[in-house]
Amino acid sequence: MSEPTTTDQGGARPLTAPVPPADGLRRVLSSVLSDLRSVDGALYAAVAATPTPTLDRALRRLSHAADHSKVSFTIAGALALGGSRSRRAALVGVGAIAVASASANILGKRLVRRNRPDREAARVTVDRHVPMPTSASFPSGHTASAVAFATAVGTVLPAASVPLGALAGAVGYSRIHTGVHYPGDVAAGAVLGIASAATALAVASARLPHSYGNSRPVRER
Repeated sequence: MSEPTTTDQGGARPLTAPVPPADGLRRVLSSVLSDLRSVDGALYAAVAATPTPTLDRALRRLSHAADHSKVSFTIAGALALGGSRSRRAALVGVGAIAVASASANILGKRLVRRNRPDREAARVTVDRHVPMPTSASFPSGHTASAVAFATAVGTVLPAASVPLGALAGAVGYSRIHTGVHYPGDVAAGAVLGIASAATALAVASARLPHSYGNSRPVRER
């Protein structure tokens, strides 16, 4: 069956013009992003609606402690008092935080400019509240820095990877629990943190190849 046509100044043309491939791809991507935002909002609402009075205070305190990477810097200070490998781990961990913080706050937040969640509309209990930041929501800078530090230090000190990874995960979740970030912001921050750690390790390997080049533990002397 032929496609219906209409005339325009004597010429025949289809009633429905074909959609250019680029426009079709944009529509698909827009639909996918819309669905992901819906899932993101639903997960945020589910966390907000789940009563966890025992966890509320602890996660609020952890979120506060992670402001400006205070927890990570404290751990780095303790590591710096150890042997040479611990000091190298502390150094590369701090470098990873610097890369993650700059990437999240200077690039990510300014490019995406996602609004913070509406904590009141989601009825996040006041017991969870920490000050709502004025910066954009995407990505989570707290998560990016915590994951960057854990990944970098864990690469140099494998024994520290599990506890630091668990701490970084708790920091990320605390930002959702306290209502200041969507889960998607935290997931993006984690990816950015891993990339930042890889960058810091690559720079350290280039400058100090004997210490970081093979990413294996170096025996103390």
